[in-house]
Parts: sequence; structure tokens; C-alpha cells
Amino acid sequence: MKNGFIILLFMALSACAMNKHTSNTQPGKETLLFDGKTLNGWHAYNKTGPIKNWIIEDGVLVCLGQAQGDVGGDIVTDAEYANFEFSWEWKLNTGGNSGVMYHVVEDPKYPGPYETGPEYQMIDDVTFPYKLEEWQQTGADYAMTVPNAQKKLMPVGEWNSSKIVFDKGHVEHWLNGIKILEFQAWTPEWEKMKREGKWKEYPDYGSAKTGRIALQDHESRVYFRNIRIRELR
Repeated sequence: MKNGFIILLFMALSACAMNKHTSNTQPGKETLLFDGKTLNGWHAYNKTGPIKNWIIEDGVLVCLGQAQGDVGGDIVTDAEYANFEFSWEWKLNTGGNSGVMYHVVEDPKYPGPYETGPEYQMIDDVTFPYKLEEWQQTGADYAMTVPNAQKKLMPVGEWNSSKIVFDKGHVEHWLNGIKILEFQAWTPEWEKMKREGKWKEYPDYGSAKTGRIALQDHESRVYFRNIRIRELR
């Protein structure tokens, strides 16, 4: 009996350890990732302890934009995801800049999530203080694939709805109910774009098959709500 109890205890502890870093959602079931009250389920990238640069106001998750540069203030999900539909609503202030990244790998050797995680860009296309290339504009797969002409972006200060679909390498970006781009990751064409563009000095960019989802703090005040995920098999 004693040996049996020890075996059962070991199995239970092992299961807990596995669940600590993986999703507990069920494929096909949509799960709310922000409860409107707390930051449960999220933590600062590569950090422990309280999150100081994100707050909750009237059920909205607000990035205060206190990071210096493009690293240091991002938050990531506690759980990791492989194939999914991730949806959220968001708005920016004038000149705002942010993004959502996925398949993010946490490791001290990566200063920021962007080194591993592809990004759905969110930015003030109209009044951003610097000229934006197409691959820098809202909805782009940042520095890789640009949105199509069907894109409809709401004016600054109004809510947008976005969705990322990742299904075994097939990726779709949606904005306000319209699919604005799609591509296939890890193909020879994709590898060529990565090798010849902005990510040529980041060999691990986009390579992970599973990882965390990150919300970016890029020195801008940004608002998020209705953050949901549905895992795909």
C-alpha cells in the first residue's frame, strides 16, 4: 500500500508540473483569457512578481506604455498554445503602437518576445509620427506579410476586433470581421523571406511550434478586452 501511494503521488505531481506550462483549455472550446478583473493567467515576459505597467480600468486591460524601447514591458500567457484561434478587441491613442505575438519562447537569451514570436501589428496607421512601410501597418504579419486592400481600420480611439488563426502552419489575420492576409509558415518561400528580411539576424524567429501569446508594451497606452482563445486540434 505504501509503495502504491508513493506511485500515485508521483503521478499527480508530474501532472501538475506538466500543466504549469501548458494550456488547460479543451480543443474546440473557446476560453476567456482575461476575466476583466485580474491579471490571472498572465505574467511579465521573462519575469516574476507583480505586473506594474498594466492595469485594469472598467473591465479593460490597459497597457500604460512605460517600457523603454521595444522590450521590457510585454506580458505573456502562463499557458502555451500550438494551434488556435485567438481573438481580442483593442484600441489605441493617437500615435499608438503595439502588437500581439504567438509561439513566444521564454528564455533569458531572448530579450523580448519578438525574437521568437511572429507579430500581428497594431499601430496608428494614419497619424503615427513616422512614415510606415506596408509591413509595419496594422494587421501585418510584422516585417513578413502585408494586409490586403480589404482592410478596414477603425479611427483612433474606437474599438477594433482582431483574430489570429494558426492551424498547423496555415496562418490567417482578421480585422473587423474581414480576413486581411493568410500565409503558410515554414515553407521554402517563408524561410526565404525570413532569411532576407528583418529577421535574418534572429534565427529562432517563428520556428517554435508552440509557445506563449504576448501582448506588447511599445511605449504606448493601449486597451484590450474580450481576449479569447479556441484551441484547434
